[in-house]
Amino acid sequence: MSKIVILGVFVADTAYRAERQPRMGETLLGQSFALGPGGKGSNQAVAAAMAGGGVHFLTRLGRDPFADIARATWARAGVVPEVIEDAESYTGAAFIFVEAATGDNAIIIAPGAGGRISVADIEARAALIGGAAVFVTQLEQPMDAAHRALAIARAGGARTILNPAPAAALPEGMAGLCDFVTPNESEAEGLTGIAVSGPDDARRAAEALRAQGAGAVVVTLGALGALYHDGGRSVHVPAVAAGPVVETTGAGDAFNGAFAVALAEGADPVDAVRFGCAAAGISVTRPGTAPSMPARSEIDALLPQR
Repeated sequence: MSKIVILGVFVADTAYRAERQPRMGETLLGQSFALGPGGKGSNQAVAAAMAGGGVHFLTRLGRDPFADIARATWARAGVVPEVIEDAESYTGAAFIFVEAATGDNAIIIAPGAGGRISVADIEARAALIGGAAVFVTQLEQPMDAAHRALAIARAGGARTILNPAPAAALPEGMAGLCDFVTPNESEAEGLTGIAVSGPDDARRAAEALRAQGAGAVVVTLGALGALYHDGGRSVHVPAVAAGPVVETTGAGDAFNGAFAVALAEGADPVDAVRFGCAAAGISVTRPGTAPSMPARSEIDALLPQR
């Protein structure tokens, strides 16, 4: 099994479902509350492990009950934890507002210990990162740590994936370390200034990201699927519907985790995008983030026979 190494943050998701968000100074009664595992890196690690990957997840945690949730979540999914314990901080948390009628969400993240991941932490685990077949990171942990990890992974021969979430200006040379950059519509706009509302816009944003050095770009488009663009090929992959949409919070993470697995198994990148879209299509039919990630058998059952 080819090793997938994911660097990122775990946070405990505190999810509130209500008709709408409150205005400043206003208090509303919500329809439900749920506490569960989250953080983009952790969610992607769970998604990849559930999709059949051999996954190591590198992060920092506090020593508190939220850290216990993290470890239990990874144990259930089969993720190998590569944890730095940080007694001077706390395990991160996220406020998630879910609009009851649509399942759309708005999120505030306090990364806690995950926000203290350092270049020294990365250097100490250079052998793990450099030995990956596929390396994945996001932008919830400090930028310099992600940048250094991408450099180590690239030097070791890994295929590198940057999910640029939340969107932020990339340091010079960072995009050039990425075989794949995987923004959603709003992140693509934040990185390029090009508003994205469909495949044609996504293609223009992808070309702008390639001009920054990225090898290939996958712009995820929600209900419209995803646009893959590498300069030689530009392919719109439709979404894969698996049922009524319940919550979209974990869809991007489901996509990225499954996409990494398919690449680690040697799939053509466009086929890997299809695999990721299938995982995302299942995840949105369930509430939550990590708990919504589908098993490999479910993904295979949804895809046309190959």
